[in-house]
Amino acid sequence: MKDIILKAENISKQYRLGQVGTGTLSHDLNRWWHKIRGKENPYLKIGDTNDRSTKGTSDYVWALQDINFEVERGEVLGIIGKNGAGKSTLLKILSKVTAPTTGGIKSRGRIASLLEVGTGFNGEMTGRENIFLNGAILGMTKKEITSKLDEIIEFSGCERYIDTPVKRYSSGMTVRLAFAVAAFLEPEILVVDEVLAVGDAEFQKKAIGKMQDISKGEGRTVLFVSHNMAAVKSLCTKGIVLEHGKVIFEGNVEEAVNKYFDDEKQFAQKEWNIESSPKTNFLRLLNAKVLNENDELELNHSITNFITIQFTYEILEEGNTFTHGFNLFNNENIHILSSHDKKSLTLEQAPAKGIYSKKIIIPGNLLAEGTYSCSFAIMRYNPFVVEFHEMDIVGFNVIDEFGGDTARGNYNGNFPGIVRPILNWK
Repeated sequence: MKDIILKAENISKQYRLGQVGTGTLSHDLNRWWHKIRGKENPYLKIGDTNDRSTKGTSDYVWALQDINFEVERGEVLGIIGKNGAGKSTLLKILSKVTAPTTGGIKSRGRIASLLEVGTGFNGEMTGRENIFLNGAILGMTKKEITSKLDEIIEFSGCERYIDTPVKRYSSGMTVRLAFAVAAFLEPEILVVDEVLAVGDAEFQKKAIGKMQDISKGEGRTVLFVSHNMAAVKSLCTKGIVLEHGKVIFEGNVEEAVNKYFDDEKQFAQKEWNIESSPKTNFLRLLNAKVLNENDELELNHSITNFITIQFTYEILEEGNTFTHGFNLFNNENIHILSSHDKKSLTLEQAPAKGIYSKKIIIPGNLLAEGTYSCSFAIMRYNPFVVEFHEMDIVGFNVIDEFGGDTARGNYNGNFPGIVRPILNWK
């Protein structure tokens, strides 16, 4: 039998755009008039989907719409999605910081939240006083808090400043203390947003380890939001993917991460017909594919695995010498690399009519985590002429791994750069 500790039922959250946050007096009166007549809120019928990149037609927007899921005791739920997908709004509702417009949540036990730096802290009070304040808010007695006090201070690494007002803490110190308080005061449900990214590498490693202990060793539940897919994969047992305020996937965390990357709308395969194919007078491109280490079509690839890009073309006319060009771009359209096939054909090697394939192998532990697209060109040398250069033919995603034989190792924080090779240190 399932031991459900948190349940979200038809949660929706609507906001009014513009300088007025919740509505005008006329709107409030209209809501009240509908309510006393036993009718539905009239503004629930209007409102645009929360897509920040498009201009809407309504003053109202749905930050969340019809969210349903259940979390069992001891589960670690990863909530992932692009910026503006509704992750933080959902966590605020689950933490009871704000109320949903429709629907509701059912929970059993105390909920501790870490949604932004210094959540629930009073800047004028010392770190020690804030520990007691937060514990009291969670419903703990002074005796219970005192029994955990030394562990909290030691874990936070802020012992020297524990009797200093929090307003004098750096953001990193504040988040260290806030996480220690939230983790050690034993809530049944711990809600953690991307705030951990503020901490340094050492603290992030400690925080991830503590969350694993909380869920696996102590049987408590964690809701975790992060853009760091390596941390999500290493920590979470289940994932949900949000897009424009709606749940588009719920299930296994590996599948959730794959779904998150799938929505970059890259394609691992492309075929052309005779009319649309990129071509020159002697050659036309038939298809392009992205293959994994087993020569299978694959969109999402582990950072440690090599990736094969295969181009297939047809020679329409004999006696032509040419070479191939390949370019790789990331999702910010930065040109990562170019490669030419150095084995330019001599006239004696000019291919006969028929179907041919060329493969490019990108080694593992070269590219950083992210989304990539490829272009393909046919060129002649002496003189140099580009016969055609087709952009955005196929794409793929590189997914980072936590631990193991990667440049990341056991580091959970932001890892900048457009390439991520493992370099030799001596």
